[in-house]
Amino acid sequence: MPAKEIIEQFITRVEENVHDKAIEEFYHTNASMQENNSEPRVGKANLIANEKKILKSVKWMSSKCIRPVFISDDNVIIRWEFTFIWKDDTTTTIEEIAYQNWENNVIIKEKFFYDPIQRIPK
Repeated sequence: MPAKEIIEQFITRVEENVHDKAIEEFYHTNASMQENNSEPRVGKANLIANEKKILKSVKWMSSKCIRPVFISDDNVIIRWEFTFIWKDDTTTTIEEIAYQNWENNVIIKEKFFYDPIQRIPK
């Protein structure tokens, strides 16, 4: 079971909008991320590169954990709300559930559940 303090540190990093640093610090070398039923992205380096690509296209963003956070053994469920203002001044707000599998205080597997229509900028 991951230490609650570690989970709180992870949430803090995400809420600081440094998602790439959060991956660097809290994900296993062979971690995977999956969005809904898309193919998972695998490997910490690949996950960091993907986040950096997204962050480069953002003008402003907000990341918020909507509590409570649920912890059961090595499984953690976090509800997030992300708002992005893109460089073209369009906005995207996504509310999602992240289902995480932790191992030795790092995330080994994460799957996001959200309505894909939310990804369309307004």
